[in-house]
Amino acid sequence: MDEYPSGSLDPSIPLLVTLGVSGVSTHGKELSAALRDQAVLVRSAAAALDSEQAIGLRRFIQDHDASKLPWTGREPPSGTRYRFRVRSAERLMLLPPRRATLPDGIDPPSSPAVLHSPFSPLSPISPLYPDGLIDTQWLQKHQVLVPCVLLCFYTLVSDPTQATLRDNQIKTDISNIRAVLNQSGYKTRIAVVLLADQSASSIEGAQERLETIRKGCGIDAKCLFLVPPNESPEELERMAENMLATLYPVAIEYYRDLGRHARKKRSRGVAPQPTIPPTSGTSQTLSLAGWNFRYDFKSAVFAEFRVESDNALRSYDQAYEGLLSSELLEVIPSWSPRWNEARFLADVIAVRSISCLLWGDQHSRAVRRWRAHRDRMAELIDRRGRGTNNYGWKAWEARWALVMANLVDRADITDLAPSTHTLFLPPEKSTMGERLQPWELLHHTGYWYRLAAKHLHSRRAFARAIPDDDRKPPSSSPASHVASKAFTYDTYMCPEPYEEYPLDGDGGVDHGSIIISCLIRARSEFLKRQQVRLGAELSLECARELAMANDWQSIVELLRPLWKDMPFRAEGWLQIMEELSWILRGAAAMVGEASLVVAIDWELLNRGFTKRANWPYDLSKSLDGISVKAKPQIHIDDGQTLSFVSTSFLFREEEGKAGQSVDGQLTIKSNAHPGSAPVTLSSVQIQFNGCLKRVSLDHADDVDSAVQKHGAVVFSAVTLEPTSNASDDPDEEGEVITLQGVTNLTLVPGQTIVIGLQIPLRQPGTTKAESLTLDVKSDAFDLDQYQSFQPGSGANLWYLSASRTRRVTRANPLAIGVLPRPPQMEIVGLTWKEQYYTDEEIKLEFEVVNEEDVEAVAKLDVTLRGEEAPQFAVELPAKPGEATSVAATANESKLTGLSLGAIASSKSITALVSFAPISRSSQYDLTLKVVYYLSTNPGTPITQTTSFQLNIVNPFEANYDLLPRINPDAWPSVFDPDSVRDLAAEEEAGFSLPKGVSQTWCLVTRYASFASEDLRVLDVDVDVQTPASVRCRSTKKLVEPAKQEQGWLVKPRTIKEASFDIVAQKSSVDDRTPVTLDVSLVIKWTRLDDEKKSQGTNTTTLPVPRFVIFGTEPRVLASVSHVRLPPSKGNPRGELLLALSVMIENASNHFLTFGLTMEPSDEFAFSGAKKTTVHLLPVSRRSVTYRILPLPPRVPEGDDEGREGDEEGYWIKPGLVVRDKYFQKTLRVIPTEGMKVDKDGGFLVWVPRFSEEEE
Repeated sequence: MDEYPSGSLDPSIPLLVTLGVSGVSTHGKELSAALRDQAVLVRSAAAALDSEQAIGLRRFIQDHDASKLPWTGREPPSGTRYRFRVRSAERLMLLPPRRATLPDGIDPPSSPAVLHSPFSPLSPISPLYPDGLIDTQWLQKHQVLVPCVLLCFYTLVSDPTQATLRDNQIKTDISNIRAVLNQSGYKTRIAVVLLADQSASSIEGAQERLETIRKGCGIDAKCLFLVPPNESPEELERMAENMLATLYPVAIEYYRDLGRHARKKRSRGVAPQPTIPPTSGTSQTLSLAGWNFRYDFKSAVFAEFRVESDNALRSYDQAYEGLLSSELLEVIPSWSPRWNEARFLADVIAVRSISCLLWGDQHSRAVRRWRAHRDRMAELIDRRGRGTNNYGWKAWEARWALVMANLVDRADITDLAPSTHTLFLPPEKSTMGERLQPWELLHHTGYWYRLAAKHLHSRRAFARAIPDDDRKPPSSSPASHVASKAFTYDTYMCPEPYEEYPLDGDGGVDHGSIIISCLIRARSEFLKRQQVRLGAELSLECARELAMANDWQSIVELLRPLWKDMPFRAEGWLQIMEELSWILRGAAAMVGEASLVVAIDWELLNRGFTKRANWPYDLSKSLDGISVKAKPQIHIDDGQTLSFVSTSFLFREEEGKAGQSVDGQLTIKSNAHPGSAPVTLSSVQIQFNGCLKRVSLDHADDVDSAVQKHGAVVFSAVTLEPTSNASDDPDEEGEVITLQGVTNLTLVPGQTIVIGLQIPLRQPGTTKAESLTLDVKSDAFDLDQYQSFQPGSGANLWYLSASRTRRVTRANPLAIGVLPRPPQMEIVGLTWKEQYYTDEEIKLEFEVVNEEDVEAVAKLDVTLRGEEAPQFAVELPAKPGEATSVAATANESKLTGLSLGAIASSKSITALVSFAPISRSSQYDLTLKVVYYLSTNPGTPITQTTSFQLNIVNPFEANYDLLPRINPDAWPSVFDPDSVRDLAAEEEAGFSLPKGVSQTWCLVTRYASFASEDLRVLDVDVDVQTPASVRCRSTKKLVEPAKQEQGWLVKPRTIKEASFDIVAQKSSVDDRTPVTLDVSLVIKWTRLDDEKKSQGTNTTTLPVPRFVIFGTEPRVLASVSHVRLPPSKGNPRGELLLALSVMIENASNHFLTFGLTMEPSDEFAFSGAKKTTVHLLPVSRRSVTYRILPLPPRVPEGDDEGREGDEEGYWIKPGLVVRDKYFQKTLRVIPTEGMKVDKDGGFLVWVPRFSEEEE
């Protein structure tokens, strides 16, 4: 677009000019010198403002200049909807004249002359006179010369003595400017900015003064602005935005009036007459069709100013069709300058139409419009011009492609941004039903730059085909020849043939630089969108052009990254690779890039490339003629080049054992060009992963090993010796053992070197050959190439000899599984048991026995895995001192690297692993690993691992019953002063005696052994925890069986019983809260085998469920005692009399009344109240006693077995009912000793029988 005249393709943006602020004037520079003498002078009499506020406000307005914004219909990023092209003037402004004067030397006509605009074809001074259409001067007139809004700056003084004078000066100045504009005929709107030197509120009559100024100048209220003083930059910017937003509708209305005026003049249908009729040439004036074209073009431009893209596009289409109609362009001779002017106007209209389509997001229509104009111009040039087979047409096609690239770039289409990686836009909805070709879609700018480069190539080809006679300047050619070739070439917007491609070669058009510029731009856009192949293709084209220009450094900078990472190499495009390599090689040699030259020569040795005649193909001569400061060091990564050396490696077997050797085979093949010089490898290094690290082969001419040769195959076996080198790998510690050998590594073209290797295996695991490094060291350079081994990349041939091969059919012959050497070190548990128990100290003794034939140096690793694995200690009796484990994780505890020292053959060492008592049942895996090295093979570690399962269980389980008993002690009375605590006396004595309610309970425990062996229980006891307000004591009552001298022997799965009396008493009689008993059963025990070793006692504490005592509810307790009556006359044997005592306890604060009822029964006779009432005071208890005479049950006849328990006694069920009379609630009678609860309700009393001996 730069080749078109300035302003011809610029967007139509409303022009705003600021007047009255000091600074550099930017308006009026485009006005030609011929029109400056006739220009309209707009002058402001007021002094220019130079305050920081005025200059800052103008700067903010200029910052909103929209001439550089994208040509898009989207809202700008700032969020503003106004668009202005901003220019500034200090005190005066020049406007082009509305009427042109008559030129000198022309006599005025007899009648008064009608003067016209200097930009009209009716004015004799216009270059369009008399039959021109329109040119860029008219566009520049409205774009940069005649403003739609003139923004004048003045100061509003606050001094009352000068206010009237200054206001009158402002009104006078504005009136004078308005008068000049009206006299000139321009309709420019005037806006005024008043900068107050004080705040408006402090200026007396500020509003009246503003109104007076506005009315005195005839200014619209929307065009008068007051700026307060001392505003911050943010406020000034906000005010500038408000001004521009307010003035934008005024500007749009200005261009609407101009468009209305243009349409009015077109509707007249009459061609105006020029100021002076033409008297020379054809004496032809502009036709009516030409005037209609002018008015249509003007209407379209004014619609662009108003941002009415649809109206502008409609007017442009009408003007375009009128221009190419038979009434205009068809009647203009192709030799006339007006022909090229018409072509230029067609281009301008097409560009502006495309801009309107892009503005409205009609992308496919824009592309079709671009192609339609190109095809129409080609048809017109072939039909009426000089044809399209010349450099002029190709120059236009290249320019037309660049115009489209610039339009797409200026449109700033978000969907085509490089970050989206979008190559082209889909068709819009309005064209979805049409069948569009791929080239009718809008592509990114790289597509258009590449298209321009192609046309530039054709332009250069046509230029070079120009005959020598036509390339001579006119001064050196006969006049007849100059006249004959004047109409041969199309020179529209391009130079003449002698300037395009001069014969002497001096000057002319630099086609190469133009092509390179387009290619570089296209390449950048393609690479931004990850189109790597097209980017590489354009780089190669650009390199060809740079080579023609001898710009070698640029070639190296351009092609070096592409050569290192060329996509064509992996895809097999050898021709592209070859051309690129030769171009880059030549450029590198010219700029002295020795490393790059050697790397390219290394690749070009491959016979897959075409062999160049007379090229030495000798690496030793690669740097001949190239001066180098230091010896080059070249490193070539895997896949960076298409190397002529191919390598492979195989293991013969799939598995091997540590400590043994395995057969491996390395194959190196040269694919160099036949006749090239041999290449000698200094060394070859094979890298492995796993237990094997590195194998290094060095070159030697004279090798003692036997070498077999057959055809192009050379077979040799190499002996490897271990060497220790410092590790270069930061992940490896210490020294790395490298296997090193020597062989002949000279590669003849087409030769295959097969090297057999005996590789010792040291550590178990998987070993895989990963990569290989080829080193070439010469006097001129050092080169190393890295190659990685890929499974399946070779034929997997194993050479039995130089002439015999067999195929290795394994899936991955690069890897071998190394099995561990069978260990001969045993780990024996000397004191291992199947079960261990909680709360006992565990000591495990292990013996490590060396059954190898030689001495071994061993280390011990102990690992304990399980939930919350505890720490442990390991002790070596032979080496005093303990080693404690470290808890690595929550579920693992380990101790590693414990040195066992040297263990002689058939000898052993003992290790003791001990654990602190563990309080819960659990299960752990204990793993002991011994890693040892034999004295005969210290480099190969051997591992013996043994695992043990450590089961820890609870030795005892128990259940519990808490049975109530009647406390024999009397309860305190709330009415007895002795029951009140004397706090002073207690404090003086230092202790207090409990005076509260007391209760007695019997805790019955039944515990069973869950051990797998007999245990000895030494003691059983309970531990009672109560609050401070309760005093409690426990007494061991009964243990079954009776305690022996050394405790009780408890066998597995047997149940033992123990009873304990618990007496609890509260400290205060006023305490009514329930109390929770925390009781634990404590069992002291030991193993039977521990008694012999005098081991300590183990204590197991079993938690008892919590029991609640001292409830506030009334409680009824029943107890029974037996009395044997003496024999009497009527009863010689005597009778058993039962005394049933019923104790009612009231632990509440209420007076309670209870009713007792004893029902008669056939099982017994009783003495006592059948019905009675008992009254209880708060915190008191009373007992009621019944004497019961049991009646022995009768055994039915025929029942030989009798009732269960008849021989020892029987149960009777008293029908005693206790009822709370107030709450009408029946209380449950709680039985005590000698009684039990009946399943049908109530309670049962045990009646024992007397034996005859007792009788």
